[in-house]
Amino acid sequence: MKTKKFYIETYGCQMNEADSELVAGFLLKKSYQPTNSPEDADIILVNTCSVRENAERRAIARLSQFKNLKKVNPDLLIGILGCVAQRDKEEILRKNPFIDIALGPDSYRKLPEAIDSISLPLTGFQLSRKEVYDGLSPFRSSRVNAWISIMRGCDKFCAYCIVPFTRGRERSRSLSSIVEEVKQAVADGYSEVTLLGQNVNSYVYEAFRFPDLLEAVSAVAGLKRIRYTSPHPQDFDDRLLEVMRDHPNICRHIHLPLQAGSTRVLELMKRNYDQARYLSVVENIRRHMPDCAITTDIIVGFPQETEADFLETLRVMDAVIFDAAYNFKYSPRPGTLAARMIDDVTPEEKSDRLDRVIEKQKRHMLLRNRALVGTIQELLVDSVSRKNPNEKTGRTGTNKIVIIQKGNPEISDVVRVRIEKAIGISLFGTLV
Repeated sequence: MKTKKFYIETYGCQMNEADSELVAGFLLKKSYQPTNSPEDADIILVNTCSVRENAERRAIARLSQFKNLKKVNPDLLIGILGCVAQRDKEEILRKNPFIDIALGPDSYRKLPEAIDSISLPLTGFQLSRKEVYDGLSPFRSSRVNAWISIMRGCDKFCAYCIVPFTRGRERSRSLSSIVEEVKQAVADGYSEVTLLGQNVNSYVYEAFRFPDLLEAVSAVAGLKRIRYTSPHPQDFDDRLLEVMRDHPNICRHIHLPLQAGSTRVLELMKRNYDQARYLSVVENIRRHMPDCAITTDIIVGFPQETEADFLETLRVMDAVIFDAAYNFKYSPRPGTLAARMIDDVTPEEKSDRLDRVIEKQKRHMLLRNRALVGTIQELLVDSVSRKNPNEKTGRTGTNKIVIIQKGNPEISDVVRVRIEKAIGISLFGTLV
């Protein structure tokens, strides 16, 4: 009997990457095998993100491309998963009648039923207060890092964010189930894990909070590196920083979303901190761990953001000097509080502000990177260079990508590298 194959494309955040690995685990149990070619697949799934308009648009366009494959394989199943499916369920199925499966983020356990169903399309959109997908075996494609979801949903309800409406309310996995998954990942050969949550430092299960979880994971034998993303500035405390400081296998990198530097805009965004609080968190991080890298997210052009407000964002950037930043123009997400505001910042102003943020961040990144030239850094080798197949790349504990120009380590090796130069946003090194 012919082996059936599955193909998954994933858009958006690391949570979606982890969800796609869960879905792949379900398909393996159904005796499907992965393929890198949609033309060879018997089931094609697109896991979508609605946090940013661009990722949403690309995912829908990709689905339309796949429908032509049904002419060659009439039994082909095409499905849409994730946040866009959750938010736009009726409209998507109406506009795209070729879709056979549509499942929101809390309905992936229905996938085996969908595959066997003779009544299509099969859908599942019920948001859950309990589903955390405990006890499942994800199928991981990475050879180096294992995504470990520690919680689902979010209770913050930031004005611009669709996540509470597409992923539901916040709930955490048990500490023991997370530690067991980490142990299994190490047994499977993974050197690094990344703990995932929409707001990891609001993790709570019984008496355990995020610092307790981080400490328990750090004690897993054989685990070389632990990362986590993303925390919220409102929920930072000394206990978390003390755990990071005292456990060398927890990476010295914190992704601390700023979103805006203006206290007035932060209030409009419902972020629950002001500029002074954010800068005090940064100061506290550096007091505990002077070598810790800090990266961020910045949104420009939020409704009612003036030029003076925007200049406050630039001022915070100058005060912190972020190691890296993800920068975006604001785009309204249907159903959010901000979508009901008048989007009064012109497209030209948004583009200009984004260009200015990007240009400043390039200078700051180069400044941070140049400070590493001449130092010895420990890298976890994770890939072959895209520009030169004879070179490997790896990441420092502070999450900086280094191109290894001399030496030929294996993927997943931990090696020591001397940083020789910093050009643009890239670091280059040679094996010690």
